[in-house]
Amino acid sequence: MNIPNMLTILRILLIPVYLYFFYSNLQNNILWAGLIFILAGISDVLDGYIARKYNITTKLGIVLDPIADKLMTFTILISFVTKGIIPIWILIAIGIKECMMILGGVILYLFKGKQVLPSNKYGKVATLSFYTATLSVVFRFPSMVSNILFILTVIINIIAFVNYFIIFNSLSNNNINEVDK
Repeated sequence: MNIPNMLTILRILLIPVYLYFFYSNLQNNILWAGLIFILAGISDVLDGYIARKYNITTKLGIVLDPIADKLMTFTILISFVTKGIIPIWILIAIGIKECMMILGGVILYLFKGKQVLPSNKYGKVATLSFYTATLSVVFRFPSMVSNILFILTVIINIIAFVNYFIIFNSLSNNNINEVDK
C-alpha cells in the first residue's frame, strides 16, 4: 500500500466524519463539515500529485480514486438536499452524470481491454466548480451566489460529460477496430 492509495482511503474514511459534523447539533456544524471536505480535497490533490511525480500509480489507485471522488460528491449533494440547501434537481443532474461515468468506466475496463477513461481539463474544471459551489455554502456566501455557482457546476458537469462521452466513443471504437483487424 503506497502513500497515494492511503490518502485515497483516508478520503473515503473522511465521509462518515463529514456526515457526523454536518448532521450534528454543534454550533457551526456546516463549517466543521466543510473543513473535513477541505481536508478530503487536499488529500485528493496530494494523492494525484505524489502518484504522478514519483510514478507510483497502481491499479488499485486508478480504480479507488474516482470511487472516492464520487462517494464524496454524492455525500455532499445528498446532505445539501436533505437540509434544503440545494434543490434536488442538482443532485439528479450531477448524479446521472456520475452514474453514467461509472457505467462507462466499467464498460471500458471490463469489456474494452481494461482501458481507463483518463481525467482531463474538463473534468478538473467540473471538480473545481463543485468545490467552489460547495465552499460557498460552507463559508456562508449569499444563497443567490451559491445557487448560481451550483447551476454553473451543473452546466460545466454536462460539458465535461459530453467531452468524456466523445473520449469514451473514441476508446470504444479504437478497441473494436483493433479486434476487427
